[in-house]
Amino acid sequence: MINRNLPPADQDPRNPSYSFKDMENKHVVNTDIFNNYIKNNKVKKIFSGTLWSEGPAYIPHLDTLVFSDNPNNRILKLVNGKVSEYRDPSNFCNGNTIDNNENLISCSHGGRCLYITDDNLNTEVLVDNYLGKKFNSPNDVCVKSDNTIWFTDPPYGILSDYEGYIGNQEYNGCYVFCYNPDNKNLEVIIDDLDRPNGIALSPDEKKLYVADTAENLRHLYAYDLINGKAVNKKLIYDFKPFFSDGFRCDKDGNIWTSAGKAIKCFDKNLSLIGQIKIPELVSNCEFGGKEGNILYITATTSLYSIELNQQGARFGKK
Repeated sequence: MINRNLPPADQDPRNPSYSFKDMENKHVVNTDIFNNYIKNNKVKKIFSGTLWSEGPAYIPHLDTLVFSDNPNNRILKLVNGKVSEYRDPSNFCNGNTIDNNENLISCSHGGRCLYITDDNLNTEVLVDNYLGKKFNSPNDVCVKSDNTIWFTDPPYGILSDYEGYIGNQEYNGCYVFCYNPDNKNLEVIIDDLDRPNGIALSPDEKKLYVADTAENLRHLYAYDLINGKAVNKKLIYDFKPFFSDGFRCDKDGNIWTSAGKAIKCFDKNLSLIGQIKIPELVSNCEFGGKEGNILYITATTSLYSIELNQQGARFGKK
């Protein structure tokens, strides 16, 4: 790893977790439905040593989980229970997912672009501008069954040199985009959010979920997807003082989201049904393992997991 000589997470005000180090989540009464999803209540710490663990993405044919350590400018991988470096430097990659061919799609704060990486670690830029103007710093991403790539573009990677490189906003907004790699078409999907962050599709792809992590909002929203347009915006939950950063859906359409020092779960009707407390501020989560029933959780300095009686949306389609 390239040593950037950065302070520990709990000593650096630039770290997303710093302001929350003395806060705890309020108690949530878990529903019976949620309790039935939990195979056991043991949250396992797999690895520790990151500054801001983010962007977990499971690659099924490799049985590999990759995740970002953004401030340390690297991507790590979990293979056979052991964590090692996947790409170093990563150009400050943050969110990751896979496309329909199980290539890795990464949001690069440093490159202000989306990367695609194959099994041999060959990496190419997919898209890096909107109308000739640089993106801010693509943050999180999901892929639809028609191969389109949906991603958020807040400015976190250009505000300082902690998660990227200091830069200017060139198109004067923070949009949610949809990119079609087949015809190279880039479309603005949402243009009225302050800090669009996490993004996910419902299993039937009729809903789009997007978090806004602006200081005065901390909201998670649901949109109906109709003819490729995101309409009928609906507030799911106000997470203040914490925030919803990254999230995934399971095969039944429940949303499992980072929520402060916890994972919160909302059913497909957008009702809160349960919470799993985690020792650190959580950034994101991902379903993985050969059966798709391991929930991997990235949380500040560590990677955690918990075994479920439930599968991720991708696995439920098999």
